[in-house]
Amino acid sequence: MKTKENKSFFLMQFGDTPQLRVLDFLIGFNFFDYPLTEIARNSNVSYNSLKSFFDNFVKSGIVIKTRKVGKSDYYKLNTDNLFVKNLIRLDWMLTKSNVLGKEKEILA
Repeated sequence: MKTKENKSFFLMQFGDTPQLRVLDFLIGFNFFDYPLTEIARNSNVSYNSLKSFFDNFVKSGIVIKTRKVGKSDYYKLNTDNLFVKNLIRLDWMLTKSNVLGKEKEILA
């Protein structure tokens, strides 16, 4: 897996684990659904690692299955889940505070 050059504020704050990379990707692109192979590729997580924990995301309601195309199941972030809503809010707050904080440093 190639490493991501620019980590999100979410990953910088909470660490760079496969589960958090997947959540970070799904939070950033929560309007779309993806097959597991695309989630793995875009998250820079191996497919086998993704398979080891993804069922827990589905069982806990963090991710929902949206459709089936051929043999592939498509999934997206469950934005109706309270935990997910708070994660999205937290991600936005981290981004906002880091961007505004850097603007204040530049202006000073």
